[in-house]
Amino acid sequence: MLAIVIHGPHDLRIETRETAPLQAGQVLVRIEAGGICGSDLHYYHHGGFGNIRIKQPMILGHEIAGRIAKIGAGVTHLAIGDLVAVNPSQPCGKCEMCLAGLSNHCTDMRFYGSAMRNPHIDGGFRDELVCQASQCFVAKRMDASALALAEPFAVALHAVNQAGSLMGKRVLVTGCGPIGALVVAAARFYGAQDIVATDVVPEPLAIARALGADRTIDMRDRSEVLKTVANTVDVMFECSGNERALRSGLEVMRPCGTVVQVGLGGDAALPQGLLVSKELTLRGSFRFRGEFGVAVSLIDSGRAVLDALVTKHFPMRDAVAAFELASDRRAAMKVHLAF
Repeated sequence: MLAIVIHGPHDLRIETRETAPLQAGQVLVRIEAGGICGSDLHYYHHGGFGNIRIKQPMILGHEIAGRIAKIGAGVTHLAIGDLVAVNPSQPCGKCEMCLAGLSNHCTDMRFYGSAMRNPHIDGGFRDELVCQASQCFVAKRMDASALALAEPFAVALHAVNQAGSLMGKRVLVTGCGPIGALVVAAARFYGAQDIVATDVVPEPLAIARALGADRTIDMRDRSEVLKTVANTVDVMFECSGNERALRSGLEVMRPCGTVVQVGLGGDAALPQGLLVSKELTLRGSFRFRGEFGVAVSLIDSGRAVLDALVTKHFPMRDAVAAFELASDRRAAMKVHLAF
């Protein structure tokens, strides 16, 4: 098989790798589409993020979809030719977190395209992938590119679930990268009455409007506009990982509101006075649990139309050009690879 392999910062190669033998309970998926994620870009530009660094070559990618090509013994719910989204999360199912229904906090997690373990866990940017049949979610009507959005949409759905009911509420989304834009779509689907989205780049804000934002604010030159919703925001989704975005959002929260921190940007100073005086609830949101199947269902049924998110498709051989475009927030939102 051919795979997209990261060796170090700006050292991305197309290499030939052996396809794993098919075992009982497994399937061979011919990957057709994959989305470049922010974590993929961190590996590409910096060789990792935080304390996580690449120690050996690793196949990138975890937003993937394709068709079933072979079926192992014991697999009865899938058929050759089925179009599937592949869940990149492989929790152990045995640890305390898994048994408590908190599989995204599995203490022995294997997640595609991650250098958190050593040896690293190879990802799905390859033309052939052997995986567990349980990782595959069938779609009937959508194409592979649309299904490759299931993983980031599942992240957004999990973030929305962390906030509780959004029915009739005013929601603020700070940071409109792919996850922030998908949080806008998820919040709209789950009944938010008014969605305000902020960013420091105008192009992502246009996509946020296409996905359901009622109002957008460019914080570079219109930050004062956010003050018009002071003390009226019920729920804030902080998707940028930026301390200034968190602080400005906390200032307009309604007392007893909920703040969900989705973005990762390193340590940030927390304005304790606002948190305490407004009695705000602060929650984190990490990956997803059962939301992956929900994401596939919403996309496949047409109830979640997310096409505005994808900027361009590149063939696998042009992976470097795809990663370069995906790195430019003004030129691209989500870039997909075709395998």
